[in-house]
Amino acid sequence: MKKIIVIGSGFSSLSASCYLAKAGYSVEIFEKNPTVGGRARQLVKEGFTFDIGPSWYWMPDIFEKFFNEFGKKTSDYYQLDKLDPAYKIFFEDDVITIGDCMDKICEEFERIETGSSEHLRNFIGKAQENYDIAINKVVLRPGLSPLELVTKETVLRVDQFFKTISQEVRKRFKNPKLISTLEFPVLFLGAKPSKTPSFYSFMNFADFGLGTWHPKGGMYEIIKAMKSVAVELGVKINTGSPVSKILVSDKTVTGIESNGENLYADYVVSGADYHHSETLLDKQHRQYSESYWAKKTYAPSSLLFYIGFNKKLENIEHHNLFFDTDFERHAQEIYDNPKWPSDPLFYANFPSATDSTMAPNGCETGFFLIPIAPGLEDTQELREQYFDIVMDRFEKRTKQTVKKSIIFKESFCVNDFVEQYNSYKGNAYGMANTLRQTAFLRPNLKSDKVKNLFFTGQLTVPGPGVPPSLISGKLVSDLIIKKK
Repeated sequence: MKKIIVIGSGFSSLSASCYLAKAGYSVEIFEKNPTVGGRARQLVKEGFTFDIGPSWYWMPDIFEKFFNEFGKKTSDYYQLDKLDPAYKIFFEDDVITIGDCMDKICEEFERIETGSSEHLRNFIGKAQENYDIAINKVVLRPGLSPLELVTKETVLRVDQFFKTISQEVRKRFKNPKLISTLEFPVLFLGAKPSKTPSFYSFMNFADFGLGTWHPKGGMYEIIKAMKSVAVELGVKINTGSPVSKILVSDKTVTGIESNGENLYADYVVSGADYHHSETLLDKQHRQYSESYWAKKTYAPSSLLFYIGFNKKLENIEHHNLFFDTDFERHAQEIYDNPKWPSDPLFYANFPSATDSTMAPNGCETGFFLIPIAPGLEDTQELREQYFDIVMDRFEKRTKQTVKKSIIFKESFCVNDFVEQYNSYKGNAYGMANTLRQTAFLRPNLKSDKVKNLFFTGQLTVPGPGVPPSLISGKLVSDLIIKKK
């Protein structure tokens, strides 16, 4: 039986491990941290439960499809609830509430801009067609050739790869709040709406059409479920096992070095940060130079706060976006002129608002996220400064005082992304999906310098986000299985 070593245990690594074990390989995972999950780990403190990383459950069909491949269903492992409302967006003078169906969302759009609901239905109809093509055709291709993007469906939409989301939205809607609401989902792809091809409007269908969901107990329940599937399939998992070198002999991978020991395998798949994975190779075996990585557009990093509150908070939902400052200026300070934002947008997540298991009785679990440029200086003083900015704005917009109700707070920022995940420049979501970084233009799933060495995750195909990471694991496993 051929042996495969997988580096890392995030979504893409666990996904690849399950597919490879099902195909009959002997699979062993090496994870540097004490628990599995990669960026999707969990913090449990004083009865409060936090998802350290991803907190949005979109595209439920992709998760369902994954578990179905192993004769399972998501409901075998966790309870999934559709959120209503899906989320709230706080502006300076108004709050937009996104309901759990198109009728409610159209009503809200109509309240803000008369006649906009008809434009919205047309826009989401087109986005749904894009979703079907993207999910069933384009993203299931391994990014080996430009021809993968050429299907009879994409040929008819070729203009959508050269127009941007921003152009598409602004053509139809005039109200700046509605524009921000429709441009927000592509931030999950890690780039400015003005740099993201309009084909990616399928994210708007994922949002308005498929809805926002919550696995009871938090996103970590998905990791636990995937770990269960992997173990049942015979995957061996080693935590506290950082990989210090990828071993190569005669231009063929032979294994890894971990905890001072050489471990041998027929194939190695790295789900760790791609740039870091290449530094585990001797220089002559690396595909990409330092200047290659430096020129790429990365998804933002984040300053995160995990806060335990000793009371239930008012005027909030499970997911809350604070767009009460200049959206465009914050985007420029992430992408065009990287610096700490002068007046940041931020996101606040209160899973205990809908899931009582996430906080002690009468308390609230709060997760705050400020998107920032990767690679910024990260100090305790800066973290405190931005904590105060966010708390003051949060109190003002939700009309309550909360600072005195904080039991504890933990923070996580650029330095932690680097230290805990070996993340390039401390990015939080991998490499952005711009036109020049789509499909075959992303770093390869397969090394072209070292035989039997493969990569998976957010810096390769298909891109950032949890559902794409699951797909990335499938794509890399397909490439290996085809070599049999």
